[in-house]
Amino acid sequence: MSGRDRLEDGQYDIRSRKQNGRKPVTIAFLTDLHNCVYGEENKILLDHIDACRPDLVLCAGDMLVGKPGTSVEIPLALMRRLALAYPVYYANGNHEKRLAVYPEQYGSLYDEYGGALRDAGVTVLNNAYEDLDPYGIRIYGLDLERGFYRRFRKTAMPDGYLRELLGDPPTDRYTVLLAHNPLYAPEYAAWGADLVLSGHVHGGLIRIPGIGGVLSPEVRLFPKYCAGRYHLGRTDLIVSRGLGSHSCYLRINNPPELSVISLRGES
Repeated sequence: MSGRDRLEDGQYDIRSRKQNGRKPVTIAFLTDLHNCVYGEENKILLDHIDACRPDLVLCAGDMLVGKPGTSVEIPLALMRRLALAYPVYYANGNHEKRLAVYPEQYGSLYDEYGGALRDAGVTVLNNAYEDLDPYGIRIYGLDLERGFYRRFRKTAMPDGYLRELLGDPPTDRYTVLLAHNPLYAPEYAAWGADLVLSGHVHGGLIRIPGIGGVLSPEVRLFPKYCAGRYHLGRTDLIVSRGLGSHSCYLRINNPPELSVISLRGES
């Protein structure tokens, strides 16, 4: 699939007292590529990322398309190229999860893809975390069960579910949670994330000025968290419109987005 719309940079400036005295960090945030290509070998996308001069590249999943017979070479080539230049951290979306849940359809592709990412130098975070000491940051990657992507209705998240998967967030570090599905933003905030990075909703497919996105992948009209920055108490949520699409490519008033996040102290 080729990139069909102009690629925009979503700029987000976040300040936190937790980052006072810490080294500022610029993050390039990618999600929902879905095997889309921008220029030969994704050169346009790579040039956009390089122009942002990020310190880190974070991915919140769905970089591939979870359908039988679909190749993973496009996202893998992109991740290999990025890992040569930047620290790259990758969490699953529902399409990666699909490879793991249905081995009868995908065989060993999930393990092969994850192994190839690790071999390239990408840090894969499946309900795991990594401390980045120079920035005082801890990055978690959340790997939700497939039931939390059910269509038409929201599956209730049990009390303590995130704590069981991830443990307790630190109090002395700024906590970044890569969580593909923003539907559970209140639960992520209650768990204690300082910053949640999500995608999944593709900006709501069709965006109406003054109203927002029209439809979520769960087939819910006017999803509450579909694009941009939201505040949930002390938690910031950034939902990217994503870089691609799958099945039917539909984007109206909704160009693909590379999110660029500047995180620094308040002083």
